[in-house]
Amino acid sequence: MFVPSWTRLPVPAGSNALTRPDRWFAGALAVSVVLLLALLGEARLSVDVFTPAALPIWLWLSLTFGTALVCHDGRGPVRRTLRDAGYDYGLLTVLVLMGAVASYPVAALSHGYVDATLDRMDTVLHFHWLAWYETVAAHPSLQLLGRAAYRSIYLSPVLLFGHFAVTDRRDRAHKLMATFWLAAVIALVLFPVMPAAGPFERDWQGHIPYMPDSALWQPEMIIALREHAVHRIDLGALRGLVSAPSFHTAAAVLYIRAAWPIAKLRWPLLLLNAAMLLATPVEGTHYLTDILLGALVAAVAITAVQALAGARASSGATFALRWRG
Repeated sequence: MFVPSWTRLPVPAGSNALTRPDRWFAGALAVSVVLLLALLGEARLSVDVFTPAALPIWLWLSLTFGTALVCHDGRGPVRRTLRDAGYDYGLLTVLVLMGAVASYPVAALSHGYVDATLDRMDTVLHFHWLAWYETVAAHPSLQLLGRAAYRSIYLSPVLLFGHFAVTDRRDRAHKLMATFWLAAVIALVLFPVMPAAGPFERDWQGHIPYMPDSALWQPEMIIALREHAVHRIDLGALRGLVSAPSFHTAAAVLYIRAAWPIAKLRWPLLLLNAAMLLATPVEGTHYLTDILLGALVAAVAITAVQALAGARASSGATFALRWRG
């Protein structure tokens, strides 16, 4: 999909010229970093990047980007696969970390909650979160399956980017990366418009028979951030704070869309992400409205990246015709 800026001629999908994101994507990431730093400054927050809890992150980034650097020449299918997989895994990790960190200052700068509105919308949709939660709380097997499915958000990209590296489909890898980034940006932009504590905080009273994976950590942290009681963020203890729209849902839709053309991954990832979607209301303590909004975010991101890819392909083909003429 992404044609390097130094060439205007269409490049085959498997070409090594596609081993890096396009210049516009690199520029977008640079702008994202600047905006993230500005948000942190506005919210009076800093990030502790060198803590014991962050050590696994640095080891992982060293492994991924180090592998990409060692195999940068891409001589032979093994070195090319290792280079591309290392680069993609490392870049995705950076995107996830940036999105999680950005949710803290965004939460600190938000005001109020829209839980009442989201709850009314769920009522219109005939979705009863308490009934869903009570069913899971009464069945330990559903708790185990739901928690595993909810955490599988990191498994699908491992399989997808691994497949893209092995098959030398840099176009699909970059397309998924760009769509993931854009969906995260949209979710963060929408979060201040609809901050929510979640249905668990709103609806459950008394003894807690089962604590979901996201627990009650989010509403407590949002309050602390708004009151500027938190000044430093531990990179190794990040938890995304976006409630509405649900980014788990957006990611599930992106993964299913990316896996659909791949016969070997289509049904396994469809089932895996369908399970994650079913687990999201309880484990992520999300309203059904959050989930529908997350799916909408994914659809917008997919459409936007598709449109940009089409426009770039069209302009590249036009330039090639003129050059050859």
